[in-house]
Amino acid sequence: MSRNFKVGLFVTIAILTTTFTFYFWQIFKTPNLQVDKQTNFALLIPETATYQTVLDSLKKHDVINDHISFRFLARLLSYSEKLKPGRYVIKPNTSNYEAIKKLISGNQDAVKLTFNNIRLKEDLIARIGSRFEFGEDNFRKALSDPAVCAKYGLDTLTIVSMFLPNTYDIYWTTGTEKFLDRMHSEYKKYWTDEKVAKAREIGLTPVQVSILASIVEEEQARKVDERPKVAGLYINRLKAQMPLQADPTIKFALQDFAIKRILNQQLLINSPYNTYVNTGLPPGPIRVADFNSLDAVLNYDKHDYVYMCAKADLSGYHAFATNYKDHLNNARMYQAELNRLKIMK
Repeated sequence: MSRNFKVGLFVTIAILTTTFTFYFWQIFKTPNLQVDKQTNFALLIPETATYQTVLDSLKKHDVINDHISFRFLARLLSYSEKLKPGRYVIKPNTSNYEAIKKLISGNQDAVKLTFNNIRLKEDLIARIGSRFEFGEDNFRKALSDPAVCAKYGLDTLTIVSMFLPNTYDIYWTTGTEKFLDRMHSEYKKYWTDEKVAKAREIGLTPVQVSILASIVEEEQARKVDERPKVAGLYINRLKAQMPLQADPTIKFALQDFAIKRILNQQLLINSPYNTYVNTGLPPGPIRVADFNSLDAVLNYDKHDYVYMCAKADLSGYHAFATNYKDHLNNARMYQAELNRLKIMK
């Protein structure tokens, strides 16, 4: 073997080695997912997923730039045999190796669940169920099951009081039961022994506080600072065994939240949520009450007011009264303003 041949062979091998090394470096390290994109992509891998359905999902959402290099490395790392369900966030300009190692590790990213401003149980089901693998149907079934609700000391009407509006980090693959256990755990964190005792002093259970808080919040959603005063009025009515006569419960009974002016015939609706006809609290919350509303009930303003109506200046605050005569005067001024503005319903 001549010296020139040896040199040529060495050079050829060196070139091939460099070429393959560069190629493998590209396969491993070069950005290949969400290339030049500004947003993350959340890859959802359900329990029933296969390697092919994962590839199909990535292709459908245009996540991968070079599919050949991704599949090559996935096969090299035996990803098809190590599939793990979950929610995996893929950031812009992620390399094949970073993505595949994350998927193999099963190190999924939690769903950042935030829910607030929810009135109906069905709205709660839609807001939460759509965010997790268990889905809306399974969630609806759980919240409609008396046995499931009884596990948490609640029923199918009061179960919504267990959900406290906040932001929670929860894995997408969390099952319905574990999710409800988590919500109950958060509920118990709020309801400390001190708060339970405070509710007892008022003559209410934690569930009844939630129900009253939901009415207070619907009555005064915009002006948080007035909620303790509103809560105090309703508590005065409860203690006097007077009907709450809360307009928001009529809207809830009618399932019409766009009403601006409650009419006399609407006050006659046959519903357990009609607080003009029935004394005491309705059978369940009329919305998912937030922390401010719960605290407003537990720390209600102590006063002698038993009547209120919206202020005639339409500021969003209420005019309070201790007697019916003053209340009628306040109500006339408010009704006159509605008439002037031609607000009939």
